[in-house]
Amino acid sequence: MPEVRVLLEVRVQHQRDVPGAVEGGADRLLLSTQAGLSPDLAVASAVLRESAAPVRVMLRLNDGPTTTGGEFGRLVGLAEEYLALGAEGVAFGFLDPDLEVDVETSTALAEALPEVPWTFHDVVDLCLEPSRAWRRLRTLPGLDAVLTAGSPRGLAVGYDDLLALAQSDPAAAALMLPGGGLVPEHVPWLARAGVRQVHVGSQVRPGGTDKAYVDAGHVRSWRLLLDS
Repeated sequence: MPEVRVLLEVRVQHQRDVPGAVEGGADRLLLSTQAGLSPDLAVASAVLRESAAPVRVMLRLNDGPTTTGGEFGRLVGLAEEYLALGAEGVAFGFLDPDLEVDVETSTALAEALPEVPWTFHDVVDLCLEPSRAWRRLRTLPGLDAVLTAGSPRGLAVGYDDLLALAQSDPAAAALMLPGGGLVPEHVPWLARAGVRQVHVGSQVRPGGTDKAYVDAGHVRSWRLLLDS
């Protein structure tokens, strides 16, 4: 049986990041601002024109894990504009005041964007009961990736728990998009546990700083690792 290719997603912030990501072998890009918020339409348009790889665009208007009814209509409108510009999908994720997955809001947004693939973005790591959070995530329509580090402090802390979850729960492994401090040593074990997509950001910028553009050589080293 042929081995399944592990998808490599690279976070980009502007048009100048795109050549390095695509030339290095990224399968998909995630576009957000440096603060992890929705980019303006001019930036999104430039990135989408430049990229030959599929692009998902962040839907987030504040730096917290929740959203409001007032923001909801703006998020739907933004998503529709990103998709009209050529986005393959979107990324969002909300918790309720009890730090549980906000199934109602997430479902409503997903259903407002029918047949659009999307990523539940990293706030799952803030949930107080991870096992219940992952059960809730499986009920969300259209969801095909959950960006997670296993801990709010990143994979340096959350890796063991995330790997254990992947090993014990194939459905969770299939959704996992490990990111937030991923290092090469993590990859073989996660792949053996059934993880089929990974996310990198600062790892593919020289010096690990957002002041540097995504570098094709850095991306290629991750692509070679995933393919080896």
